[in-house]
Amino acid sequence: MDQERNIIVAELMALIEKGNAHLSLDETIADLPAALRTVIPDNLPYSIWQLVDHIRTAQWDIVEFCLSADHISPAWPDGYWSPNPEKVTDTLWENCIAQIKNDRQRFVEILSDRSTDLYKPLPHGTGQNIFREALLIADHNAYHLGEILIIRRLLKCWR
Repeated sequence: MDQERNIIVAELMALIEKGNAHLSLDETIADLPAALRTVIPDNLPYSIWQLVDHIRTAQWDIVEFCLSADHISPAWPDGYWSPNPEKVTDTLWENCIAQIKNDRQRFVEILSDRSTDLYKPLPHGTGQNIFREALLIADHNAYHLGEILIIRRLLKCWR
């Protein structure tokens, strides 16, 4: 059972951190010109900044939910989406990316903790478990990283 758990945890960590079948966060945003962070292409609802900030907010919410019965999630949907500013400073951008990576690491620590039962429902949830939340983080982030890639292609700033 220990070997099976190790394999499952390793695969979940790889999926969350590296992407496997899709690009990682770092690959998706690499060399993105700062001036394009807040551009919303025609017929699309979000900028790259809004998508990155949404990933940050949603992932933070999932991690906090896993850690605390006292956590209160933001109101849906407004609490998960920031308005699109004219410009995002390098500091704001870097802080957002740093929080995504930090929260990702916090979740990896939950997964890696041998006392974590991956399948036991969280006592404060409605049936959610750590395994499900890991898949949710990976799935949600992959979806929005794909959107970022599409925006980059539309803005002609993808390799």
